[in-house]
Amino acid sequence: MPPVTDSSAEPAGQAAANDYDSFAEAYSGENEVNLHNAYYERPATLALAGDVAGRRILDAGCGSGPLSAALRDRGATVTGFDKSAGMLKLARRRLGPDAELRVADLGRPLPYPDGAFDDVIASLVLHYLEDWTAPLAELRRVLKPGGRLIASVNHPIAGHALFRPGADYFATYQWTEEITTASGESYVLANWHRPLPAMISAFTTAGFRIAAIDEPLPAPDTPRELLPGFLPDNPSGSAFLCFLFFVLQAG
Repeated sequence: MPPVTDSSAEPAGQAAANDYDSFAEAYSGENEVNLHNAYYERPATLALAGDVAGRRILDAGCGSGPLSAALRDRGATVTGFDKSAGMLKLARRRLGPDAELRVADLGRPLPYPDGAFDDVIASLVLHYLEDWTAPLAELRRVLKPGGRLIASVNHPIAGHALFRPGADYFATYQWTEEITTASGESYVLANWHRPLPAMISAFTTAGFRIAAIDEPLPAPDTPRELLPGFLPDNPSGSAFLCFLFFVLQAG
């Protein structure tokens, strides 16, 4: 896996960490071109989603809307929400004034009826939450029976003592990281680590069946200079652990 950024198991100051309104432009700009989002997470999520033409999709935690745009281009009817009004402003700029976008918090009841969607995409969202119980229940509620939740999270190996000295892999704990963009802007993110068994238990308890778990390769068109230096030059061997992907089916 790529090197772990400077971090701590201690909670970040809550006024600073995850304040997406304060760094929406910097975060969105970085994610348009970086390895982890542009060439790894988004291509992998879209590949797992497959043919979405005609499907009603909820983009949960849509941010500035890159996945919403890609799904819409593939023929889906997309609705998005995010906790950050600043990120939604960028999403509306990208998607247009008629886009179905709302400010909403995954930690609270969602403003959608039961069974409204064929799929929910939760891209790099769940690891911001300490407790998945209520959020997963809400995502299950808004899915039609048999609908899919496609989720990506920080890979739990990042919480192992091999990469985070002194950490307890089997505990659920918060850690923080300071991100510095290529333009020199910095912001702080606070994430919750949970081990893989805890993730699986949360999904199945919420009424989901696990259809797939994936550790994908980066996109074939990833520029070589973006890949971690320890990887071989052969693109077919350019695997590294960063995020973990789930395809879950609502029972």
